[in-house]
Amino acid sequence: SIEMDLLHSNGVLIIQHLQRDYRAYQDFLNFMSHVGDPRNIFSIYFPLWFQLNQVVGTKMIWVAVIGDWFNLIFKWILFGHRPYWWVQETMIYPNQSSPCLEQFPITCETGPGSPSGHAMGSSCVWYVMVTAALSYTVRWKDKSAVTLHRLMWSFLWSIFWIIQISVCISRVFIATHFPHQVVLGVFAGILVAEAFEHTPAIQTASLRMYIKTNLFLFIFALGFYLSLKLIDIDLLWSVPKAKKWCANPDWINIDTTPFAGLVRNLGALFGLGLGINSEMFITSCRGKNSCKISFRILCIATSLATLQLYNFVKIPTHTEYLFYILSFCKSAAMPLTVVALVPYCVHSLMRTTEKKLN
Repeated sequence: SIEMDLLHSNGVLIIQHLQRDYRAYQDFLNFMSHVGDPRNIFSIYFPLWFQLNQVVGTKMIWVAVIGDWFNLIFKWILFGHRPYWWVQETMIYPNQSSPCLEQFPITCETGPGSPSGHAMGSSCVWYVMVTAALSYTVRWKDKSAVTLHRLMWSFLWSIFWIIQISVCISRVFIATHFPHQVVLGVFAGILVAEAFEHTPAIQTASLRMYIKTNLFLFIFALGFYLSLKLIDIDLLWSVPKAKKWCANPDWINIDTTPFAGLVRNLGALFGLGLGINSEMFITSCRGKNSCKISFRILCIATSLATLQLYNFVKIPTHTEYLFYILSFCKSAAMPLTVVALVPYCVHSLMRTTEKKLN
């Protein structure tokens, strides 16, 4: 439509302005784009928070998975273009004088562009973290504590918005999103996170509930895809565009395709359910050692170190279905490691040490 073309063309002007005038901040903006990467939720934020507060850690995974699932459905409904290919195909510029937008190694996302997954994932998870931190101070009753709570409230929400704005600018700077797409992503993420503030049932969910949720999310997404394909609407229309207009074919990564994100999130949710409902979790995280600061610090440090090793595990991409299966297994292993394997090993080590000392 004319209105959407006008919105896109204005967005291109903003991208050109950022790429021209914010060149000195390129490294910082690229870093902030990595900060907003939804995969950091599972490898950094979740290990930290789960050992500090299991309720918050559990909520974080649910918010991230459901938020990213909604992001996928919205992307398929909205058919949002990305700047780096839209400028090459639009007809609104006279005499084929399309603007030149610089691309970067992280520019060539292959899924549709609206809403931004990075902005949505970052806002929903940081919303959970900020509200969790403030929940500790809201109980303070004396006057000085109330003042401190207000200061903390102002400080933490300021940090929240600084991070969200930085992530949004970075995604626009690298020409992978238009401004309206990142704004939509931020507010969609906040809505998802706020919804889970009023969903306490996830804390007592059984393994069967986790499996049912996984099956529903997968069957709905696959059914939606196949239903539209029957009427000749290809929801993977963005992949050929990304391959055609990406400046470097090596920057195209199967891990950014819509189904790759779906499989990764379903694996993480399944791994969380498997871990929380395991005997190892009950023995370690609900035993007498679970209240010790030393136990939690050891679990955090070991979990973070172990999960970084997962980054060295490269999944073969030559066969798409094999990639999805292995990606599901790898994603499931990460929360399972944090929730059950690492705490159980730390618990066993501490118990052995205590026996020797006695």
